[in-house]
Amino acid sequence: MLKKRHTIKVEFVASKREKKIKRVRIEKGKVHDFEMYKQQPVKLGKNKIGKLDKGYQGIQKMQSQCEVPIKKKKGQKLTKEEKRFNRQHSKERIIVEHVNRKVKVFRIFSSKYRNRRNRFGIRINLIAAIINLMPF
Repeated sequence: MLKKRHTIKVEFVASKREKKIKRVRIEKGKVHDFEMYKQQPVKLGKNKIGKLDKGYQGIQKMQSQCEVPIKKKKGQKLTKEEKRFNRQHSKERIIVEHVNRKVKVFRIFSSKYRNRRNRFGIRINLIAAIINLMPF
């Protein structure tokens, strides 16, 4: 059985300061998050730190400016310092999760997309533009 044949994956880059969507990238659903990033990396300005989720493990080797939460190793527990880092990371990353929530209000992600896939990108970009116009 073929899996993820008809899925679509969307990557958002959001600005913490402006609380707006800076970039939208769309791929077929089989592509991993980190693989999407490797194909077109985001260029961060000086003194800016990218806050990413666990799907981007290993990105520090490519870009030292990026932070990813620390994963628990099999059979071990996180130290208090690692838990503290993860908690602080999630507090700063919550802005991105709020942007994700705003996108889900439009129901394009929270339910099955039953329209033509070639128009999906146009719709996502329009939704991103509407979200950027909305007050936070």
